[in-house]
Amino acid sequence: MAPCCALSLVRRCLRQLLSTQCALLSGLPGRDCSLLTEKRAEKRKKRNAGEGCGLPGSSWEERLADAATPLWRLPYQEQLQVKYENQRKVLQTLTSRLQELGVDVQKPGELCCALRPVVPSPTINGYRNKSTFSVNQGPDGNPKTVGLYVGTGRARNIVCVRADHVKNVPPKHKQVAQCYEEFIRQSPLDSCILFHEGGHWRELVVRTTSHGHTMAIVTFHPQELGQEALATQKALLKEFFTSGPGAGCALTSLYFQESTMTRCSHEQSPFQLLYGEPHIFEDLLGLKFRISPDAFFQVNTSGAETLYRAVGELSQADRDTVLLDVCCGTGTIGLSLAHHVSKVIGIEIVEKAIEDARWNAAFNGISNCEFHSGKAEAVLPQLLSSWEDTRPLVAVVNPSRAGIHYRVVRAIRNCKAIRRLLYISCKPEGEATRNFLELCCPPDPGKKLVGEPFAPVLAIPFDLFPHTAHCELVLLFSR
Repeated sequence: MAPCCALSLVRRCLRQLLSTQCALLSGLPGRDCSLLTEKRAEKRKKRNAGEGCGLPGSSWEERLADAATPLWRLPYQEQLQVKYENQRKVLQTLTSRLQELGVDVQKPGELCCALRPVVPSPTINGYRNKSTFSVNQGPDGNPKTVGLYVGTGRARNIVCVRADHVKNVPPKHKQVAQCYEEFIRQSPLDSCILFHEGGHWRELVVRTTSHGHTMAIVTFHPQELGQEALATQKALLKEFFTSGPGAGCALTSLYFQESTMTRCSHEQSPFQLLYGEPHIFEDLLGLKFRISPDAFFQVNTSGAETLYRAVGELSQADRDTVLLDVCCGTGTIGLSLAHHVSKVIGIEIVEKAIEDARWNAAFNGISNCEFHSGKAEAVLPQLLSSWEDTRPLVAVVNPSRAGIHYRVVRAIRNCKAIRRLLYISCKPEGEATRNFLELCCPPDPGKKLVGEPFAPVLAIPFDLFPHTAHCELVLLFSR
């Protein structure tokens, strides 16, 4: 059979199969095949037109607001209710999964543990102390637009839109972003949208504190530029923000990072201080914290204070307790609770954050803390395998969205001294759920989970991200 005839036959068979499926679907109650086809066509039309990122007919600014802060149109109390229902679904899923594993869960209201209402954020608008701005093609086609993305890479409809109307970004961050856009637009060097296509100017990170400190971090792809050309660009950037149009931003720190990857740590590509102080400082629960360019610090400072107070209460830690702070960042949780406990042990992968944590402890006169730099899956098993301290040990885990490594779960689970665990997750419906199941499942020698299982006791959501669908869920486990 000729290839064209074979192809024609395949197409005819596919059309007949589709027709049969439509007939079957239309015979089902409430199913209308024509409606289904129309919906698919409309979805395809929107995708091709770059729509679907906001309400029909909305402006680019509104589309961005819908993408970055999807709840911004709702009154705040309604936002909290939406988040409560989301967390309830997370716990319902966890309950079902635990039951599948043969765990006898307590089910007040069909949940594996009690779920409290969402704790509101003290600050609703402009609460972010850190913002990351991308550089890409804007709605007008200008490739040197600084803002946030609308669209997806898969659909190839990404547009970079200024964050002027995004409610959770403070005015200072927007000001620095606009100035950076002005700078790169007057630069003869192109923006770097795709690494293999060349270009140099990349994303901007802005960090601020209640002290009025502002740190800006510019990421730059060096491509084939020599050291002399790089030095020229750094000098021009510094001049712009210190004595040029960007001086109005009153930057406390200006950093420059040469990066050939999407994300680079300080160890992979050092942050170069072009101007100002190497750190910014923030107050939290009566303590002063030093913050490096890539150190983790909760994005909502006032919300973090509310969260950490609750963590202290839920831990039930006293003067005989050792607090294990996993993924400790700059040490905020451990240091804020240090005066309530006997000792704090912090673990963090970012070396500069550990340097900050140690400085923060010394500056605040706290001497009962020790901080370890390295991957938690390497540091913690070694630390706990030789644990002989008879004091009660309480663990607090505050990982990224990726959750904690299996070896970390195993080390915590197999350490008999840990009877109480607080897991703080900004994405509990993701990898964190896997962690929860590993902590609570029946002993499994094959997976080396031989310790007594934990049980979920209480869940409390904290809204650290108003206008978005996210919140921090604190899950208390005990055994």
